[in-house]
Amino acid sequence: MMQHQVALQARFNPETLERVLRVVRHRGFHICAMNMETAPDAQNINIELTVASPRPVELLFSQLSKLVDVACVEIQQPHITTNPRLSAKEEK
Repeated sequence: MMQHQVALQARFNPETLERVLRVVRHRGFHICAMNMETAPDAQNINIELTVASPRPVELLFSQLSKLVDVACVEIQQPHITTNPRLSAKEEK
């Protein structure tokens, strides 16, 4: 199962987080980690998710982008940790 990191920016409404979590579940992704914080303007939230699924992450991206309160969705590149030498070179 592949893990992906997803970052979202959305309007701060009580139902926004519920909608995001419902889409993640309905599209067959499991949440491994989640972090949410209020943006400095107090009208938006930033959500960071680590999700896992054998399905392509583009499927989740397209569905999250369609949500009314979601302003921005980014799929962040996974970190390669299988070969320490490659990881060290990437950090330079």
